[in-house]
Amino acid sequence: MTQLIDLTISEAAELLRTRALGPVELAQAHLERIEALDGRLNCFITRTPELALEQARAAEAEIGAGRYRGPLHGIPLALKDLYYTKGIRTTAGSAFLSDFVPEEDAVAVQRLAAAGAVMLGKLNMHEWALGLTNENPHYGAVRNPWDLERAPGGSSGGSGAALAAGMCMGSLGSDTGGSIRIPAALCGVTGLKPTFGRVSARGVVPLSWNLDHCGPLGRSVRDVALLLQAIAGYDPDDPYSADVPVDDYLAGIEQGVRGLRVGLVAAGAYLDAADAEVLAAVRAAAATFESLGARVEEVDLSDALEAAQMNALMVTSDAAAYHQERLRDAPERFGEDVRARMLRGAAYTSTEYILARRTQTLWRRRLERLFERFDLLALPATPVPAPRLGADAIEAARSLTRFTGPFNLAGVPALALPCGFTSGAGGAPLPIGLQLVARHWAEGLLLRAGHAYEQATEWHRRRPALA
Repeated sequence: MTQLIDLTISEAAELLRTRALGPVELAQAHLERIEALDGRLNCFITRTPELALEQARAAEAEIGAGRYRGPLHGIPLALKDLYYTKGIRTTAGSAFLSDFVPEEDAVAVQRLAAAGAVMLGKLNMHEWALGLTNENPHYGAVRNPWDLERAPGGSSGGSGAALAAGMCMGSLGSDTGGSIRIPAALCGVTGLKPTFGRVSARGVVPLSWNLDHCGPLGRSVRDVALLLQAIAGYDPDDPYSADVPVDDYLAGIEQGVRGLRVGLVAAGAYLDAADAEVLAAVRAAAATFESLGARVEEVDLSDALEAAQMNALMVTSDAAAYHQERLRDAPERFGEDVRARMLRGAAYTSTEYILARRTQTLWRRRLERLFERFDLLALPATPVPAPRLGADAIEAARSLTRFTGPFNLAGVPALALPCGFTSGAGGAPLPIGLQLVARHWAEGLLLRAGHAYEQATEWHRRRPALA
């Protein structure tokens, strides 16, 4: 079982395609892993073992009959519990939706089903996706597999923790201020926030209509590319979806980074809050890119701090707008931190919101010009490694989104992947995440660069020591 749960999607897909491994055996290994560990980690809100085995048996029959659908056929995945799943409750980590059972799947879920994926269940998350610790008052805290006394990040914390612990092979999350990239960084896995509008958000419970991004998490860059390939594409019924052609994300993934121009964000006031070990790991990653033939130049991104602050203002204001009736009629049903942030969002004036939108426009143009000089930006995914459970959730949200929120505001794609570990002084070594950012619609370039870095290092191969 241990060997099966350590496989990447790419590795398992080849075994499934050649019938050296069956989907039922693979699903069963993950269900056993969930049974063994989830009582300690609390990654799942709803498990679907019967459905998983039914889908695995169907996949096995199809593959056996020569009807192989592709690299996700028979692959066990789990979904953040804000993706609509037909006939399966979808809570968004809230008390309000504890019994909500959608009548249809989210578009991204439909696309995974068409690819033949197997669903293991719905993953725990910060309530309504508005938070970064994943300490959920309704469904319990998710624990980081690297240190059970620490948070996995959020709001897609169940996704990051389940992947790191080998309880699923891939996941879908959502990212409004960093909620894919932060748990990826803090749990030592890989997560991609695509360009705004690249993946349909129809059938995904919103946090901010203007800033929500749907995207994949996996244990390797190639796995993330496979997941994105399945879910990306225009949805005419989603008003935020963009009609832009989808690249073949695997076609150029082996091309390397020689000649690419990388802007290293490694100094200045913007990074004042970053832990010294985090900065050292990111600088070492930049040196690896240089050794692979990229041209690295330091860049000052101090104006990103205002972008992070304006993103936070818009997130909480948009959330307050979406939840205005719930806030009015039943405020006590929200968790304390989420209610406080929504009430703060409701208190912002229209002038403050308009000024934030103005900052958004200026920041987008700033990045457009910056990407005339650079192909990629490299910076930490988070300022610090995983915080301890019980930390101030509102302060954690402010701190952890410092390096991720600006790229939600701009809508550009950003990838988080492992680039090191802390020394472990006073506890277990903790993962450190590198963030790569590219111009709009350049997910293929991000994945190519991330894959090149991954192949030159071993950080993504490390696993937490869970019995």
